[in-house]
Amino acid sequence: MSNWTDRIVGDRMAVDREFNDRVRNSEFSNQEWGLIMTAVDFEIEDADDPERARIVPDTESLPQMMPELEKVQQGMPGGPGGQSQQDSGTGVFDAIRGALGMGGDDEADRLEAAERLVGEYADALQARLEEKGKWDDIRERYADE
Repeated sequence: MSNWTDRIVGDRMAVDREFNDRVRNSEFSNQEWGLIMTAVDFEIEDADDPERARIVPDTESLPQMMPELEKVQQGMPGGPGGQSQQDSGTGVFDAIRGALGMGGDDEADRLEAAERLVGEYADALQARLEEKGKWDDIRERYADE
């Protein structure tokens, strides 16, 4: 279903710029956010119903992306061995927690945070399309595909 997304490339770029502050204030770096977005597809749920139609992210591939986010975080200046932008308990504390079998929650929490942020992005994208008067056309094209 890429035909509809091809038609909104400019709108996505505008939302990317507008959403930059939101990403900067999240727990993800810009590089991590870029990886997250490569793992997400967008669909229009209930496209044939103008009242209920909405853009929803397909985050099915995100769990497989989480180890890559960890690699990015470890490669960042201030990663393990230093202080990261948001102190995520890296370094010695992670090693201790991992040895005690307590390390899995961080990945689940980050996955949930990524899904939440992607959902906010989808809402912002739909709001922009509505504001620009493009939503009905995009929604109808999606329903016809």
